[in-house]
Amino acid sequence: MNNSPRQNLTHQLTHDLGIAIVKGVYPVGEGLPSEADLCIEYDVSRSSTREAVKMLSAKGLISSRPKQGIRVLPESNWNMFDTDVLKWILSSKPSLSLLKEFTQVRVALEPQAAALAAMNASDEQLASIEKALERMVEAEQGLDDPLEADIAFHTSILIASGNRFFVQLTEFIGTALRVSIRYTNKIKGVPGADVKKHAEIFNAIKARNPELSRAAVSMILDEALELIESKL
Repeated sequence: MNNSPRQNLTHQLTHDLGIAIVKGVYPVGEGLPSEADLCIEYDVSRSSTREAVKMLSAKGLISSRPKQGIRVLPESNWNMFDTDVLKWILSSKPSLSLLKEFTQVRVALEPQAAALAAMNASDEQLASIEKALERMVEAEQGLDDPLEADIAFHTSILIASGNRFFVQLTEFIGTALRVSIRYTNKIKGVPGADVKKHAEIFNAIKARNPELSRAAVSMILDEALELIESKL
């Protein structure tokens, strides 16, 4: 399905303004230019500008009220689970403390998701985790992208958990992993993940052993958290 030119302009303006807000071009508590001024500055129609303002309001970055205009809200209001917001923050000002907080979220979620996958995964879902593991092996030989393969492995476990909330978080986890994995691999001085440890996770899930699955995921996440903390 192709986006209409107007939709594309709206998304582009939303992206440009979102990045500008995250970078602090428009400080918290201060106003953005009016819709009329934004139309001129970004050379877009009034309707596209209005849509972009609505989208940024829904993401918690701004408030737009009659007589008050468009105001930038504090970071505590931003929807961190929104993948656009997360991408803007990670691309413009990725901080170690943010990566630490994200890894703490993974520690809280992913071991439980793996335990549930051991209990609930269908044959098809197990095959999907195994396929991602095979991609990681191929990535070591330069035949696949190590980052994409690693992300596919972790997100396929979330899906295999059978928990609808975990499934909804796959895009959020995938978005943040793009930065997080690259960073921890860089600290370790390796191009990709430890395939052996990921194979242990898969084998525990395939063996339908929830406790072993939980422990195997906890081990690699605790290691990632220690790495980040060592650099803080």
